[in-house]
Amino acid sequence: MPSAGTHHASMPAECQSAATGDRQVILYLDEMNDLRDAERRLQAAQLAGNVAELDRLLDDRMIFTFAGDTFTKKDDLELHRTRTQVVTKVAEEELTALTDGHTGVTWFLGTIEATVNRQPFTARMRYTRTWLYDDAHGWRVIAAHASTVE
Repeated sequence: MPSAGTHHASMPAECQSAATGDRQVILYLDEMNDLRDAERRLQAAQLAGNVAELDRLLDDRMIFTFAGDTFTKKDDLELHRTRTQVVTKVAEEELTALTDGHTGVTWFLGTIEATVNRQPFTARMRYTRTWLYDDAHGWRVIAAHASTVE
């Protein structure tokens, strides 16, 4: 379960230890690993077209923004279910995570290859995802934004 306090992946452990004690450092590392694992499970589910896993990892209220449009969880699952969108490659370059209690944010940078409406799509992308944690479901995406990166 996440602990209280803001923790950033790039904050040195010795700073955490000095500020909050060794127990908080261990919780911080566990939170960061749990959130990164959830992000990578999401990437794997997208790549596999695993609608059941996507359903578990996306909050029912999720809103996704891309190119000025917004999409719901239902929209996203339908794209995968009907294979209107088929992700064929996820090449992660960078993954940063931040947690604060039951809220987390991930920033993904990488190359995505897919087909959308049977048209090939390759782009270097930046995704920002906001996650909520609860004991019943673990980490789930509540909001996401994606943009292409030159």
